[in-house]
Amino acid sequence: MQYLLLIYEKEADWNKMSKAEMDAIYKEYGEFTGSITPSGNYKGGHQLQPISTATTVRVRDKKRLVTDGPFAETKEQLGGFYMIEAKDLDEAIAIAARIPSARTGSIEVRPIVVRNKA
Repeated sequence: MQYLLLIYEKEADWNKMSKAEMDAIYKEYGEFTGSITPSGNYKGGHQLQPISTATTVRVRDKKRLVTDGPFAETKEQLGGFYMIEAKDLDEAIAIAARIPSARTGSIEVRPIVVRNKA
């Protein structure tokens, strides 16, 4: 089963990090990704640009509304994601707990809906 692991952190805290601290976190992420690739768990993932680059799109009464920024104010912002393959939710949670940002933010584990093609 495939899961999306959504990585949330306080962007302001990330922006306060020194270059050495960022380099250490990026190294941890590289090691984490490297550890889940040989097993076939890793399917994809990316860091996202800062929330200030976000655009929100809504359609109401057939009119498109485009707003700069995120849809809602939150304490933590979506900063990246991993798409993984796991045998079940327990394995997905175990993988999510190893993501470096789980120590300072939160990781949302969401199963991906797979529709049968008729």
